[in-house]
Amino acid sequence: MTISFYILLFLFLLLASILCLVILIQESKSLGLGASFGGDTSDSLFGTSTAEVLKRVTAYLSGAFLIGCLVLSLWSASLGRKAHGVFQPSVEMRESGGES
Repeated sequence: MTISFYILLFLFLLLASILCLVILIQESKSLGLGASFGGDTSDSLFGTSTAEVLKRVTAYLSGAFLIGCLVLSLWSASLGRKAHGVFQPSVEMRESGGES
């Protein structure tokens, strides 16, 4: 069970890296990182509709990122409950034997 959790965690980190890359490639109003690849405002890496394609890819990746966040959050919480068993307070109550 935990092996599949770590595999999913690795895939989630890979997804986050790809999402960062796709966001940085997009052309902004001030050209951003897209200009550093040698592109002009008229040149595009993926064709004439680059902005639309990258917007769509970004939307799908961000949706997958949000779903991955929720799944990993719920899964890690359930793993934590299984590891510790039933909730037990960490502070033990001791009876005072009348000593001051």
